[in-house]
Amino acid sequence: MKAYEIQGQGGIEALAAVDRPTPTPGPGEVLVRVKASSINYRDLGTVTDPAARGLALPLVPNSDGAGEVAEIGAGVTRFQPGDRVAGTFFQRWIDGAITPPVMASSLGGPHDGMLREYACLAEDGLVAVPEYLSDREAATLPCAGVTAWNALVDQGGIKAGDTVLLLGTGGVSIVALQLANLHGARAVITSSSDAKLARATELGAWRTVNYQETPDWDRAVLDLTDGRGVDIVVEVGGAGTLQKSVAATRLGGTVALIGVLTRGEFNPMAVLRKSIRLQGVYVGSRRMFEDMNAAIAAHQMRPVIDQSFAFDDARAAYETMRSASHFGKLVIDV
Repeated sequence: MKAYEIQGQGGIEALAAVDRPTPTPGPGEVLVRVKASSINYRDLGTVTDPAARGLALPLVPNSDGAGEVAEIGAGVTRFQPGDRVAGTFFQRWIDGAITPPVMASSLGGPHDGMLREYACLAEDGLVAVPEYLSDREAATLPCAGVTAWNALVDQGGIKAGDTVLLLGTGGVSIVALQLANLHGARAVITSSSDAKLARATELGAWRTVNYQETPDWDRAVLDLTDGRGVDIVVEVGGAGTLQKSVAATRLGGTVALIGVLTRGEFNPMAVLRKSIRLQGVYVGSRRMFEDMNAAIAAHQMRPVIDQSFAFDDARAAYETMRSASHFGKLVIDV
């Protein structure tokens, strides 16, 4: 089978197309013919600097992929050949609290990921794909979709009438915008691009803020909410934006910390004064994935794909991710 491997010291230029033996499913395993694989910022970081994560090379990148069951191993009962499936980010997180064994079970590092023609996965590490979604659309959900769902629903307890703040227009933020709309909440979204903000408005954003034109965007968000602040922040920036996100949050609100894209200093005093819940979110469980799929299927919600790339052009997909020019998700056809 064809696959991509991170080789040498890593880097997009070290991403190599290789031939590997097609795996055979053992007991409790499912052989998936991968049709599409999407890229997350985490995947870019894994490709460009695998040493920082202590990963053994060569390694197949990309946590996210969707396709169909090609073969099942002995004892498999959840799926049959021909079923359309997507892999879970954490292969061993079925439900409940995250644990060290769960943390060690992620695809695309430390385990081989989905940028390959066939993947042999545990039957418990798969979910059924909603029938109406294409393979490309389904491949966008395991990381970005479940992360947004966990942040807004399981951690944020989102409800109709809430106001949420979303930073940027990458994969997590855009699916969070769609999920906020699905729950009847109002979304404020930020970007340095007016063109992207216009697209976000078309997608249902309640208000937008250009953070380049408005450096004090936290004050702008407070003004938009009559000084109250938002109920939930999906914080993908990290230390460089966290202080402003906390400032833009209401008393007793939730900041779901997801990304580490920016550097800076953070004074926790505002978290204390405002009784804010600062919650780290690292994707989510299979149960969350299945809950999300049921909700989006009920509303026929379709993930936003900025571009798709041929398998032979996988490096170009990573270069596009590095440029941060995309709106929504980037997908590689397998």
